[in-house]
Amino acid sequence: MKSHLGDLRGRPCVLIGAGGHARVVADLAIALGAEIIGVCDPGLAGEGLEKWQGLDVLGDDDYLLSVSPMKVFLLNGVGKMPGSSLRADLYRRFDEAGFTFPPLIHPAAWVSQGASVSNGAQVMAGAVIQTGAFLGCNSIVNTRSSVDHDSHIGAHAHIAPGVTVCGDVSIGDHAFVGAGTTIIQGLCVSEKAFVKAGSLLTKDWI
Repeated sequence: MKSHLGDLRGRPCVLIGAGGHARVVADLAIALGAEIIGVCDPGLAGEGLEKWQGLDVLGDDDYLLSVSPMKVFLLNGVGKMPGSSLRADLYRRFDEAGFTFPPLIHPAAWVSQGASVSNGAQVMAGAVIQTGAFLGCNSIVNTRSSVDHDSHIGAHAHIAPGVTVCGDVSIGDHAFVGAGTTIIQGLCVSEKAFVKAGSLLTKDWI
């Protein structure tokens, strides 16, 4: 399923998180025509703030317990960091509660009609996703990264800015591929792997 204007215009959105990644996600959603009614973040709520980046602060994550999952979309603004499960934990918690995280594809990205983009996946500006590629739920393909034909990006994985994933590559769930990395065709990167920025992978990364 690929994001388009109708997906986000179907109901208002709530942003989760208030860091740098959340700012990028908010910009992306607005570019797709979203109405963001506010942000949920424990830090902002704890400080008693009413506004963040022009958005209403709705409360911490528990605010969503009072909201019908059928009335809002959720936008996961929590970034993926090596060794941290927070982004994945939030996605699973609210997905299991019945909320929808629509896939987000930046208007300045190019995604083949033959690619598959799962719910919650985020494709940032300048990214290229070629035919046969698969992006798992809640994954991130960040700014100016490319995923070539028939490659598989696992659930909750993060492809950092400027990464080149060649064809027929398999990247496991929860993996983190650092900025500027190149992964040669046909390789496998294991689940929860951490690939350092600027790496050149010429063999499987276990």
